[in-house]
Amino acid sequence: MLTSKVAKRYAQGLLEFTNESGQTEAVFSEMKDVVKLMSESKDLNKFFLTPYIDANKKTEIANEIFKNFSPVAQNLIKLIIKNGRENQIKNIAQQYINKVEDIKGVQRVTITTATPLSQENIDQILKSTSLVTAQNNADVEVNVKPEILGGYILRVGDQQVDASVKSKLNKIKKDFQLN
Repeated sequence: MLTSKVAKRYAQGLLEFTNESGQTEAVFSEMKDVVKLMSESKDLNKFFLTPYIDANKKTEIANEIFKNFSPVAQNLIKLIIKNGRENQIKNIAQQYINKVEDIKGVQRVTITTATPLSQENIDQILKSTSLVTAQNNADVEVNVKPEILGGYILRVGDQQVDASVKSKLNKIKKDFQLN
């Protein structure tokens, strides 16, 4: 997922502020809640994306939705809306989460398979690769895509291991075409 420069800048500014004020963990938890809420609510996303609703109304609604958040998180959301960047709220929150996890040494791992995996299978895949340095400190996301036919695709950061049946069949096909 490509992230905008805007999201990265806001997240970096928030991280610097929370590090100085000692509120990183509290805001980290709240940003997880923001991502979860924005991912689950299509109506909230539509509301923030609607251009003909003015910023004051959006701020008023955001104050009500996020009323239990710390003043730091509330002020960030107000600032985002004031600057017309409300379409980036989820991205900013996710970038902040990523930056805090990077500091903590958490590896983001994505496993794509043709069928759902048991936790035992996920653990075996993680143990079989040298890309995952600390299995207990990995944030694992599992995607199911039947089009890969079988096997798995493991992605850790910017590195990828493609052990899918589809890629192996494509390689065989390519070899036959060359010979």
